[in-house]
Amino acid sequence: MKAVEYTEYGSPDVLRVVDVDRPEPGPDEVLVAVRAVSVNGSDWEGLTGRPAYARLGGLRRPRRRVLGSDVAGTVVAVGADVTTFAPGDDVYADLLDRLGCFAEHVCAPARSFAPLPDGMSFVEASAVPQAGVIALRGIVDRGRVRAGQRVLVNGAGGGAGAYAVQLAVLAGAEVTAVDTAHKADHLRSLGAVRVLDHRVDDWTRTGPYDLVLDLACYRSVGAIARGVAPGGTYLVVGGAVRSLLQVLLLGPLVGLAGRKRLRVLAVPLGVRHVGPLVDLLQAGAVRTVVDRTFPLEQTAEALRRHGSGRSVGKVVVTVDPT
Repeated sequence: MKAVEYTEYGSPDVLRVVDVDRPEPGPDEVLVAVRAVSVNGSDWEGLTGRPAYARLGGLRRPRRRVLGSDVAGTVVAVGADVTTFAPGDDVYADLLDRLGCFAEHVCAPARSFAPLPDGMSFVEASAVPQAGVIALRGIVDRGRVRAGQRVLVNGAGGGAGAYAVQLAVLAGAEVTAVDTAHKADHLRSLGAVRVLDHRVDDWTRTGPYDLVLDLACYRSVGAIARGVAPGGTYLVVGGAVRSLLQVLLLGPLVGLAGRKRLRVLAVPLGVRHVGPLVDLLQAGAVRTVVDRTFPLEQTAEALRRHGSGRSVGKVVVTVDPT
């Protein structure tokens, strides 16, 4: 089968399409013919080896040679102990703990997969797992957004940001979205009442906000606290290591004076956590935003598109059935 491999950290130029043996499922595993894989920030970090925590799986070179985690496809074989799926079943999963999805087939424990939601395409389903759980966790589970609150989403132009803006609008919040200027019309179409250009505007001076979901943190914890209203919450899930460490170690202390919760957002693994979002997608209350699709052979270009920062929503790699 074909897979997209890399053996050193770097730009998308280090990726190669190669022929490898098709994996065989173990007793508790399923073999899935990949139909779509969405590109995540974790893929870009794993490819480039930056920030530093991206090298935890291999300091000098990547331990896993095939990236890709948010996948949708069709079961083609099951292990002897698997009773939940059968060949021909359409499924999706978040395989961040093992990767390997930029390939024609992927093998993983059956418990990692869920049935493809009714009415959902492979492309849309592949876009949901990581982006969806970040948005749900940040806006609903931990953010607990209520009607009338002021909410800011930093990094709103990506997959998680698009879901987060829509979830906050559904809750009745007044939403400010931060990204690059060329995404402004798109963000307003999702319901944001104000759009800031991160290259020009300092969001920490435009609030204060009752909730900030920060998907791209590069500011000091002191500046962050300035942008959060008394009694408000700041949750961060991506950005520079220095900023993340400041929030992790100093956030609880800095926030005490103004009764502000400054926290790193813990994100659980697995599609079982995105059920409420899937329900909203199926009802048409929320939509998935897909920027562009690329065939497997152009995975390098898909990563390049994501890494450019110009994509609006999710970039997805597709695989034709064989």
